[in-house]
Amino acid sequence: QGKGTGSFGKRRNKTHTLCVRCGRRSFHLQKSRYNWSEKAIRRKTTGTGRMRYLRHLPRRFKSGFREGTQAAPRTKGVAASS
Repeated sequence: QGKGTGSFGKRRNKTHTLCVRCGRRSFHLQKSRYNWSEKAIRRKTTGTGRMRYLRHLPRRFKSGFREGTQAAPRTKGVAASS
């Protein structure tokens, strides 16, 4: 007997039970932890979509969220000779 379709009918003991804090069935009995459906959270968390707003935040943060200013013209310097 493998771990596939045929063995799923024999799984009758519950891994998660009701959480004391939030009332959801997310408390793992053996692990004593509350991270139910860790894989599902990973699928739909921040960064899996387009992140239209959040994608540009690091660049804006570097400039101190300056907006509407023109970059100062850079003076022509001597190219670094090797």
